[in-house]
Amino acid sequence: MANSVNTNVGAIIALSSLRAVNKEVDITSKRVQTGFRVADAQDDAAVFAVAQGIRGDIKAKASVQSSLAGGEGLAQVTNAALKGISDVIGDIRAKLALLGSGSISDEQRDIYNADVTQLVETMTSYTTQANFNGKNLIATTGASASFVADTAGATLDLTAADIQTAITTFGAAATITNADPATEFGTANTALTTLETEVNNAMASVAAEGRALTLQKSFTDDLVDAAKKGLGALVDADVAAESANLQSLQVRQQLNIQALSIANQQPNTLLSLFR
Repeated sequence: MANSVNTNVGAIIALSSLRAVNKEVDITSKRVQTGFRVADAQDDAAVFAVAQGIRGDIKAKASVQSSLAGGEGLAQVTNAALKGISDVIGDIRAKLALLGSGSISDEQRDIYNADVTQLVETMTSYTTQANFNGKNLIATTGASASFVADTAGATLDLTAADIQTAITTFGAAATITNADPATEFGTANTALTTLETEVNNAMASVAAEGRALTLQKSFTDDLVDAAKKGLGALVDADVAAESANLQSLQVRQQLNIQALSIANQQPNTLLSLFR
């Protein structure tokens, strides 16, 4: 190699090598800092485009998860209210059996009738309290509700049943007097059986529809988990490996800086020839 003061070949080689190492240091540092092997389109345009599509799908499924969770909540609240009403119906049936007897006094009949009236009010209260996120399936003002089940826009429904009106209808036939207790008991008992049937049908319907919502939500949760795993495999960096690589690159960086420093001293060596 010719000794020249115009072209410092050693410095050029050292500088080129330093630039290459600096570029690798920047790439590896970015991976360590962000945790991503592909953080943006500059890293890998094709992979980043695929990753963005997966992220959009995950966001859409998150909305579906939220909708299905709302349906699950409404089904659970409704089932709790219906179970409460069903339990009260059992208590009322026992009171009606006592009221159907002609051997009780007027005072006892008044007490039992008052108990039945209070129990009817309790059932009505259960229907009005069966609200979830502004929805109610069993009050008179309630309505069926639909919930988004997938990203294609399919829905799952919870069917309304006007249990509050059925309770009111029973309440109108629930009082049994001493005038004709046997006949009045028959009327009240028939009305109670009708109410019980409606409550049981509503419980069966909400339980089945709620189960469908739960199964769909579980499936959607699995899909989201799988998508996140796939996304991670595409874009996540192995931070431990990248950190080790960064240390190695930093050593090479220092060596290249030293090599450049040595190469830059060559012109001074040539000047010594003239002293």
